[in-house]
Amino acid sequence: MNEIPRIISVDDHVVEPPDLWTSRLPAKYADRGPRIVRAKARMEFRGGNLTFTKSDTDGEWCDWWLYDDLEYPFNRLSAAIGFEGLDSSPVTFDEIRPGCWIQSERLKDMDANHVEASICFPNVLPRFCGQTFAERPDKELALLCVQAYNDWMIDEWCAGEGKGRLIPLTIVPLWDAHLAAAEIHRCAAKGSFAVAFSENPSPLGLPSMHDKDRFWDPFLQACDDTGTVVNMHIGSSSRMPATSPDAPFAVSSVLTFSNAQGSLCDWIISGTLSRFPGIKIAYSEGQAGWVPYILERADKLWEERGRDTSFGINLPHPPSTYVPGRVYFCIFDDEVGLANRDRIGMSQLTYEVDYPHADSTFPHSKETATRIVEKAGLTDAEIYRFLRGNAIDLYGLGRYGITK
Repeated sequence: MNEIPRIISVDDHVVEPPDLWTSRLPAKYADRGPRIVRAKARMEFRGGNLTFTKSDTDGEWCDWWLYDDLEYPFNRLSAAIGFEGLDSSPVTFDEIRPGCWIQSERLKDMDANHVEASICFPNVLPRFCGQTFAERPDKELALLCVQAYNDWMIDEWCAGEGKGRLIPLTIVPLWDAHLAAAEIHRCAAKGSFAVAFSENPSPLGLPSMHDKDRFWDPFLQACDDTGTVVNMHIGSSSRMPATSPDAPFAVSSVLTFSNAQGSLCDWIISGTLSRFPGIKIAYSEGQAGWVPYILERADKLWEERGRDTSFGINLPHPPSTYVPGRVYFCIFDDEVGLANRDRIGMSQLTYEVDYPHADSTFPHSKETATRIVEKAGLTDAEIYRFLRGNAIDLYGLGRYGITK
């Protein structure tokens, strides 16, 4: 292959524009709905944790998201592209790269980066699956915020010049599975067939995938009925792996994949994938090198203990059989995963750019992708599947005009 095909990135992010909610919520929520206020921010370490405090006199200028009693500072980790170094210092919309939140500028950056299409997760205020809205006490306002975000995602960010290049990814009211189901159907009617969900709802104070009352079934059934892909980003449980309180951030960064690892076990062993045979799920930023062993271990336990109902692995088929055509893994730099593609399934691997986060390969995604596929010895057909073909199949991108 003389040149790799144009990339379809299954994991990018969009910085929510300042007027996303103020231009959509009823006027009575003007002083309570999400809005931007510029004020100085003072950074302090308290109990080993970095905290931000609004200040009238000292500190750095920051654009703060205000939402009811929440004050949430905008920091550089949410829009790292264009900044030297990796830190959490305050930032304003004037300082970040315009492609972070302006559609026309994002499309220019995609063109310059050999990227044809992009799926963008929430970023700053909602966090990775809209868990911010689930945490607020006023659920009437929270539901309106979720719907406003989805309308903006479908009708603006992914419309006009962005149609067919920016693929809609919506959120749901996590606190109510029936409302979530209704929102899945509403968004599907508007042309969105991908939703962000938590890798593990339990740390958010929500029922787990093992819930005996099957809390999530209305949501899952709606996804199954509409062909909506469930996307789970690392950190969407609002918890990252750690070994000890004094371990540096590098330890957590090495172990981020373990969130996806645990989530996959939950989705398979809970019987969720078995009960909803049409659902497809995708793990963003979770890498894939760990997949072969997890499936091997699960299959062996199923063979040894599958008839022991007290053991909790009551599945009609081996765990590994629920992966082909159902579970997709996202790679940005995982040589081990690509080397084990035959055991994972070449059709289950996708590629991400992660714009505009610190791990992003922008503006060198073409060079990075070329290096890793050549090092892994992928054939032309495998390169095509990895960089775009699998994403086309997973998200049904033919409906947006991307067919090959």
